[in-house]
Order: sequence, then C-alpha cells, then structure tokens
Amino acid sequence: MNTLEGKVAIVTGGASGIGRATALLFARHGARVVVADIDGAGAEATVQQIAATVEETSGPRAVAVRADVADSEDCRRVVETAVSTFGGLHVLFNNAGIIRRTTALDLDVEEWDRVMAVNVRSVFLMCKHAIPAMTEGGAIVNTGSGWGLKGGGNAISYCASKAAVVNMTRALAIDHAKAGIRVNSVNPGDTDTPMLRDEARQLDEDWAAFQADAADRPMGRSGSPDEIAQAVLFLASDAASYITGSALVVDGGGLA
Repeated sequence: MNTLEGKVAIVTGGASGIGRATALLFARHGARVVVADIDGAGAEATVQQIAATVEETSGPRAVAVRADVADSEDCRRVVETAVSTFGGLHVLFNNAGIIRRTTALDLDVEEWDRVMAVNVRSVFLMCKHAIPAMTEGGAIVNTGSGWGLKGGGNAISYCASKAAVVNMTRALAIDHAKAGIRVNSVNPGDTDTPMLRDEARQLDEDWAAFQADAADRPMGRSGSPDEIAQAVLFLASDAASYITGSALVVDGGGLA
C-alpha cells in the first residue's frame, strides 16, 4: 500500500535532510521525483544519489531543479518540469523551510519576511501551481513542526510560520477534497539535519549539549530524516487514502 509505483512526485527542500531522505525513499518505492531546492548543487547531488541506489528503467528516476520556492515563477517552473519530464504530477511534498532562532525583540523585519516567504508563501505558491496539474488521487504533504502545534522559545517567526502551515493544510484539504486531492501535514520534532545543527550555531550552543537537549523526550533521542520520510511516504501513498486535513506528529513523544 505504500508504493508510489507509476507516480510523479515533487520534493521541495530536497538538497539535504528530510527532503533528501524523502526523495530517495519515494524513488525506492517507484516514484519519479523532481528534486527542487535553492541549492542547485545539493539538489543535483540528491538526484545522483538516487541514480546510484535505485535501478533506472525507462529513463531517469529523478531530475533536479534549482528554484526559490518563495518565487511564483520558480514554482510554476518546478511543476512544468514534472509534467514535461515525467508526464504528470501525483504527489507534492512541500518541505522547504528555514529557521531563525530569535525573540521578537531581536528579529529584523526582513528576517521575519524571509521566514514567512520560505515557510508559508512557498506552500501556497506550490499548491497554486501544482493542484491544477494533479489528477484525482493526488496527495500533498506539507512539513509543519511540533512548534506549529505548541509554542517554543527564541523562534517566534518559525513558530508562527509552522502554525500557518498546519492550518493552511486544513483549509487546502477542505477546498480540494471533492477533486480527490488529499492534503496533510507531517510535524517533526527535533531531527538530526543540517538545519538543526544551524540552530545550535545561531544560539551559539555546543552541538553535543544542544543534541542532548533535543533528546529530552520520552523516546530519549532526536529523530532521523529517514524516520520522518517514512511518515511522509505513508501520507503520500494510497495507504492513507481516507486521511486528509490531518497533522501527523512524528517526534518521539515530545509533544505528548
């Protein structure tokens, strides 16, 4: 039921972390994947990793697109690439995101706007361009966060942006259910990605101490990108055929 055989997927933020792990997993489960990221070299590296680990039949499994998903024209181009290269679009994983670890007092207006552009506007724009290209049975998964469901310290713009993603997901699910398109969010806790390491740097904290703090949850550890990717695969697949508008928490019990 978790197969994506014969389907075409877009993964934004696919150059590293959860995005890369999900692009690889999608390809292993039969999908053709468009890997989009503002880091074009990183996106291409993900494509090369797919080519090295997934048997290619009837052409390439994946293609990279350098794109700023806060830009409408770039989002349109990503969707057009999926349709022109692979013949359609069935799955969209809106995963691109950034974080700024500050309070309201220390956050520049320009930084607030950039977080909102990358984390929120990108989801709107990608959905705006992707939904018309999707057939019935399409699935959209948006990356929220545990901090989109509760508050967190020194991360005002990130918390606000991820709360917006969670509720935008619900609105999208309502609007497009009759077209046979499901929309859900996956909400990770602390996950060992380059972004998590960047958080430690922003806060000027020792990585080992930061990682130990991230592990302060019932399961006693932070998550891995592969574990989050498995949840995304489930929501994107027919195994989740009656699930839409949901916020799936994948955080080792942290929110509990």
